[in-house]
Amino acid sequence: MKDPGEAAAYINAAMEGGDKEDLLMALRDVAEATGGMRRLAGKTGIPRESLYRSLSGRGNPEYSTLTTVVRALGLTIRVEPGNGSGRPVARGVYIVLVTGGGLNERLKVVVR
Repeated sequence: MKDPGEAAAYINAAMEGGDKEDLLMALRDVAEATGGMRRLAGKTGIPRESLYRSLSGRGNPEYSTLTTVVRALGLTIRVEPGNGSGRPVARGVYIVLVTGGGLNERLKVVVR
């Protein structure tokens, strides 16, 4: 899973179920596959112990932690409105893009 495209596909698959725990564990798996938590801690400036806690099934990381981790893994997270109007919607269907390594994966997310 060292390939960013493969990592993006893996994370997208984890997000399909809508469970936060699945997403966090997928990020942790990708981190472990790409050099481990020590390397990720060095790249992010986030202490290794905090990364283990944040990227666990019980983790509740801040948005800034998630974006820092995702960037350090060579990926990007974007959210787009899914109603076709180009305007944000509070409820509805959103498309989340996880990109990396020249791959753009789209994931439909329903907000109720």
